[in-house]
Amino acid sequence: MSETTKDINKVTGAIIGISFRLIIYAIAILLIYEGAVKGYEFGHEIFYASSMEEAPGRDMEINVEAGTSVSSVGKELEKDGLINNRYSFIIQAMVYEYEIQPGVYTLNTSMTSREILDVLSTASESEEET
Repeated sequence: MSETTKDINKVTGAIIGISFRLIIYAIAILLIYEGAVKGYEFGHEIFYASSMEEAPGRDMEINVEAGTSVSSVGKELEKDGLINNRYSFIIQAMVYEYEIQPGVYTLNTSMTSREILDVLSTASESEEET
C-alpha cells in the first residue's frame, strides 16, 4: 500500500469518525429539546389546565364507585373526552391533595381538570341523600 493510499485512508477514517460524532450530538440535542418541550407541555397541563371545549360545552354524567382510584377516574375522563391527559389529572389530584368522593356527577367538556377535581372532591347530591 502506497503512502498516498494510507494518507487517504486516515483522512477518510477521520471524516467518518467526525461525521458519526456529529450525528450522535445532533440526535442527543434533538432528544433533549423534545424532552424539554414535552416536559414544559406536561407541566403546563398540571398547573394551567385548559378545558377540552369552549363554553357551553357538552354535559356528561359520570358515576364514581366507592373505592375507585384517581387513575381509574382519570382514564374514564380521558376516554369520555373530559380531560386531555390522565397523567396530569392524577398528578394534579396528588399535588393539590384532592380526594375523589363516590357518587354520580354531571361534568361539562368546558370545565378544566381542576374544576372537575373540585366537583369530584365534594360529595354528590345522590351521595348526600343516602
